[in-house]
Amino acid sequence: MIKKLETNKKMGELLQEYYIRGLFEDYRAWITSGGPVEFLYSMGVYPVYPENHAALIGAAKEGVNYASISEGDGYSQDLCSYVRCDIGAIISGNSPVGGLPVPSFLVSANNICNTVVKWYEILSRTYDVPLFLLDIPFIRKEMKENYIDYVESQMYDLIKFISTITGRDFDEDEFYKTAVLSIKGIKSYEEVLRMGAHKPSPLTCFDAFINMAPIVCLRGTEAPINFYEGMKAELDERVKNGIGAVDNEEVRLLWDNIPIWYGLRWLADFFAEHNACLVADTYTNAWTFFGDLDLNNPIRGMAQAYSPIYLNIGIERMAEVVNKLIDIYDIDGVVMHSNRSCKPYSFSQYELQKMLDVPSVIIDADQTDYRVFSQAQIETRLEAFLEMLR
Repeated sequence: MIKKLETNKKMGELLQEYYIRGLFEDYRAWITSGGPVEFLYSMGVYPVYPENHAALIGAAKEGVNYASISEGDGYSQDLCSYVRCDIGAIISGNSPVGGLPVPSFLVSANNICNTVVKWYEILSRTYDVPLFLLDIPFIRKEMKENYIDYVESQMYDLIKFISTITGRDFDEDEFYKTAVLSIKGIKSYEEVLRMGAHKPSPLTCFDAFINMAPIVCLRGTEAPINFYEGMKAELDERVKNGIGAVDNEEVRLLWDNIPIWYGLRWLADFFAEHNACLVADTYTNAWTFFGDLDLNNPIRGMAQAYSPIYLNIGIERMAEVVNKLIDIYDIDGVVMHSNRSCKPYSFSQYELQKMLDVPSVIIDADQTDYRVFSQAQIETRLEAFLEMLR
């Protein structure tokens, strides 16, 4: 049996407030999840995340419906299902949250994938609004100073871009305050995720998935700090009383890749029934990436922080990240989601497997499109893997 957190209920309320508020802002920017949202918040622009919206569609098990709409308009089923869900929602004029507010402009950063470049070009044409592309070099091994110089120069271009559209000047003090709030929010989130190192773990990665929206959508505000402080208090109480998220925790696992949003409930129940706890994951831990941001020069610090995020580094560095998580959480095995949609996350997994310090298993699915999900096949593979670990 898996024990749900009370915090999960508050998450729904916070998201509802977030989407409603966006309808009443003067300026709204649609931005990719790897984009430097701090510039938007500090200049009074409300950020909106099509990826988060597509994840909500997937969690509502509506992914195929919206993906099919975009496919009917000529978009290939081989494209990322987030793109297809988002475009399908635009074409239909609806979604589980009523659709997203029309953007004033767009900000895309290619540090998560190159699909977002073409995706946001389509959005720019659809809404006839300006698009800023933040081009971040891929970090194969070490971070080079000229990489940081290149990204930093673009961040100054981004400031000019936002200022030209909104007519608002950039305020260094306001940006500094926003950067401080980002750091505090990230550290609060990291403290929550690290609770999984306890035995038994008071949370699962499914709790982390469900409650990750504040660190993505509201990073740079007070909201994530307050939300995760409340979540940690609930987890502290579980640890104090020896309560685990899963009864009789015997096997500790790490999840790799984006969640299977439509399959969260089934997967959570499956692992709980087998006394296995997914205590951590690479996806949500990727959002703890700049807790040590240099505030002496926050703009350059942002350039340095947003460059080597998990999907923008070479496989050797990826293996270091995963093995560090294996050590922190005392992991017995890794469950790798070979995600049809996310090529940057999935292409290297078979090689990454060979570099891990513990056994692993790969399951095939998609983040929101359940047409490529075989529950029976995945169940058989996971059962065999768990039996091997015992």
